[in-house]
Amino acid sequence: MRKLTLLTAIFCNSFLTAQIKIPQASPTATITQKVGISNISVEYSRPGVKEREIFGGLVPYDKIWRTGANKATKITFEEDVIFGGQRVKKGSYSLFTVPNGKAWKVLLNSETELWGTGDYDEAKEVYNQTIELRESSGFVESFTIDFGTFKDFSAVMSLKWANTLVEIKIKTMSSKKIANQYLELLTKGPSANDFYNGAKFYADNSNEPELALDWINIAIEKKPEAFWMLYHKARILKIMGKKKEAINTANSVIDVASGKKEDYGYIRKSKDLITSIKSKK
Repeated sequence: MRKLTLLTAIFCNSFLTAQIKIPQASPTATITQKVGISNISVEYSRPGVKEREIFGGLVPYDKIWRTGANKATKITFEEDVIFGGQRVKKGSYSLFTVPNGKAWKVLLNSETELWGTGDYDEAKEVYNQTIELRESSGFVESFTIDFGTFKDFSAVMSLKWANTLVEIKIKTMSSKKIANQYLELLTKGPSANDFYNGAKFYADNSNEPELALDWINIAIEKKPEAFWMLYHKARILKIMGKKKEAINTANSVIDVASGKKEDYGYIRKSKDLITSIKSKK
């Protein structure tokens, strides 16, 4: 009976302890930083120095380190980047390092669910470069990853702990993306969809249906197979009081959409539009 009572007490104590949240020895942190026009996020744990020798002691030299504590540090790129001089595709990666007294080997691995380094698979590495370290300007008690030295499309990611600082330059591909967008806009001009959306907005939210008609005509000229644009032309003509033209245009929608695999409901919409025009004297 005493044995049963003791086991019950142990079980209850364990259960109650499991319900109590206590501070983490190495608290988790997430930092999300916009670089250029896209985000870079880092999820990691932050061990403290706690009067210990860190590099060359707690973290041995020339051995792979999870770059934090607990689960391996994860870094996520919202778009392709140049990471430490090498192109890395957008996505999430685990960040490992191999510290040394003069330089660190920095590694990115496509496996993001690792705890510790025992199951590290070199075959999944996407980045492996050596970066020189330098002494930090001040002592850093808790391991810290942050960003600074911002330029339009780049930043420097810093790994800081104790008196050690490792800096990795990251450049996003935003500049190329924006350049292509300007090239598209300024050489080809607004697209059929730009004129189409503008025409719809003006038809419904302004007193300038004539301008809406001009724009929908340009959209249709650029994309003549788009029967849904024809439907909105019929709708604009109705707003302008041009009933006959509106009915003829709606019938054209029915003719074109009938030959398509999917009409997305525009045949019904066009018939309803014709009915609504004819019902008004």
